[in-house]
Amino acid sequence: MEKETIQAHLSFLLFFFAVSFSILACLLFLIHKSERWRWQWWCSCSICKAYVTSSWVSEHRNLCDWYTHLLRSSPTRTIHIHVLRNTVTADPANVEHMLKTNFNNYPKGKPFSAILGDFLGQGIFNVDGDHWMLQRKLAASELGSPVVRAFAMKIVSSEVVQRLLPLLHTAAAEQQQLDLQDVFKRFSFDCICKISFGVDPGCLELSLPMCEFAAAFDRASMLSARRGAAPAPAVWRLKRLLNIGEERELKEAIRMIDLLAEEVIRQRRKLGVSSSNDLLSRFMASIDNDRYLRDIIVSFMLAGRDTIASALTGFFLLLSRHPHVKSSIRHEIDTASSSTKNKNYCSNASLDGIRGMHYVHAALYESMRLFPPVQFDSKFCIGDDMLPDGTNVTKGTRVTYHAYAMGRMEDVWGPDYDEFRPERWLNDGKFVPVSPFKYPVFQGGVRVCVGKEMALMEMKTVIVSVVRNFDLEVVSETVDGSPKFAPGLTATFAGGLPVRVRRREIT
Repeated sequence: MEKETIQAHLSFLLFFFAVSFSILACLLFLIHKSERWRWQWWCSCSICKAYVTSSWVSEHRNLCDWYTHLLRSSPTRTIHIHVLRNTVTADPANVEHMLKTNFNNYPKGKPFSAILGDFLGQGIFNVDGDHWMLQRKLAASELGSPVVRAFAMKIVSSEVVQRLLPLLHTAAAEQQQLDLQDVFKRFSFDCICKISFGVDPGCLELSLPMCEFAAAFDRASMLSARRGAAPAPAVWRLKRLLNIGEERELKEAIRMIDLLAEEVIRQRRKLGVSSSNDLLSRFMASIDNDRYLRDIIVSFMLAGRDTIASALTGFFLLLSRHPHVKSSIRHEIDTASSSTKNKNYCSNASLDGIRGMHYVHAALYESMRLFPPVQFDSKFCIGDDMLPDGTNVTKGTRVTYHAYAMGRMEDVWGPDYDEFRPERWLNDGKFVPVSPFKYPVFQGGVRVCVGKEMALMEMKTVIVSVVRNFDLEVVSETVDGSPKFAPGLTATFAGGLPVRVRRREIT
């Protein structure tokens, strides 16, 4: 009996050592494959220590605020996170160098594609070369068409009048508290499905409620972003291999997203693609690969849902703090409206009418300066280079421009950089843009956002209609007024944006 017990123990130990050895072998393989680990897995500098230990949280509410502090303190507005092999900059000249002057040396790169590959696949935000060019060419052709823009304006106006305004009216009448961020996510999802996919989300035949698919999308974004922030990518690679922890959660979230994308494709085929104005139909006419179509759908959902919801949430947070801006917007709306008693002005407004509202445009740009929907963007250097500020960049280095920090630089925006002041964008009442490399909210150069004009139209239509008809009061704010951001590929307020809605009587 004792002999059998000893044999059992020995068998267990041998099994344990075999498994441990296998895991160690996998880990060493992943370390060998990881360029970051070949670079430096530990650094004793103060910045890297603070990053790895998260000691920065004692002084800063968000990681983006800590980066802003570091970049402000740097004479070149450029810093290095050695453990990430990441050079981070807030210098407009460096941004222009990356996005325009030496564009070919700064692609998205394979490391970035690997981080987001499970979520975004070969979608436009995660590829370079021919795949990127094809998607961009088709998207630019579609989104730039006057017919499609008019089609999009009609859908957005309809969604505002038939869904958004009634929801706010009900909340005001019943004195309900709303999470404005969630409202905008649902609104922008409905719009992107109809404009880009030609499908009404309410007609999708799904096995679970839409809110669960939305939660899966948010979870996949958050967990993918955590991959990119990890100083040791070998760890998440090993977790994915073993299907444990956050990687298991990510896999499950992506499985639900795949189901949603498959149903969108099925519904689009059922409706027919020959005479449709939507973007998906254009892609389906050129691409006979459902996996590739899935990646395109997910990328456009990310752009059309998350970024617009983020920008609108930040806008209404700032508007609640600055009643004089709200008054100026209402004055411009009343002036532009053919009838100030038309409570659904946006339903009768033309694209030119919306585009002609310079103060609304300036206020939106100003809010995105302070709360950009995408706080930073990274490229990977494929050849040794020197940035305009004198920073040497070696091959394989991740180079990041930080839009959130750039909007808070005194030497870029002046001593009032931390003030919400739409007037900084106006000259004699007319909107005057600045260099996209100073304000890279829509990127710049070759990769400038192809959906920029449509996104601005959608957001301004919402702003005009909501500000004209309602007062939105933010229920709770932090003492210093800075929101807490949740991890993710786009800027999302942790806990949402709870508001009280009051209907405004228009005289």
